[in-house]
Amino acid sequence: MVAARGRGRRLAVLISGPGTNLQALIDAQNTPVLPNTSMVLVLSNRKVACGLARATTASPPIPTAYLACQPYVRHNPGKTREDYDLELARIVLWAKPDLSFLEVLRGSPRIDDEGQGPGETNSNDDESPINIHLALPGRFDGANAIQRALGVMVRRVVAEVDMGEPLIVREVPIEKGESIKMYEERLHRVEWEIILQATKKVPDKVRPLLPESMDLA
Repeated sequence: MVAARGRGRRLAVLISGPGTNLQALIDAQNTPVLPNTSMVLVLSNRKVACGLARATTASPPIPTAYLACQPYVRHNPGKTREDYDLELARIVLWAKPDLSFLEVLRGSPRIDDEGQGPGETNSNDDESPINIHLALPGRFDGANAIQRALGVMVRRVVAEVDMGEPLIVREVPIEKGESIKMYEERLHRVEWEIILQATKKVPDKVRPLLPESMDLA
């Protein structure tokens, strides 16, 4: 009889801003919300992104990396945006995550176990990255949507920007007399809630956690 310990979940997060969604994930790791989960990488396309500081000051500290498109292309003559996307994918895959969450990067690559980039087919869409989108399906694709969002969703990342399959969708209508600031705060609370739900849901489907011990005889 051999006892086998279930492997914990490994999560990589790609950011480019303050990292409030990242903080929700940091706070939830290894709690009943995200059990047996560890953050193995925070990757930013901005050198001064506040999310990097959140990662390095977490307990335990989370490994970080930085790679921006324009400096990458400038210092690598002949390289293109697609080459940059592939390099992002390689950095993420080096950390061996079970799930990648793209916090705010736009037009980011599909990341699969072969290091494929935009426009290439992932052999298992259940393992493609996910991201958060401040809109309902089919409405207001792209950035700067908070004043017209009326909802929020977590969706898969595909080559076409903001066109991936919605995984969790939540309507958040503006209440009578509510200011944009009040609505934004309420929308973000819903955003953090569904980020955690999706971050647990996707790995549960792809790689269910093994029990702490099991009979292999």
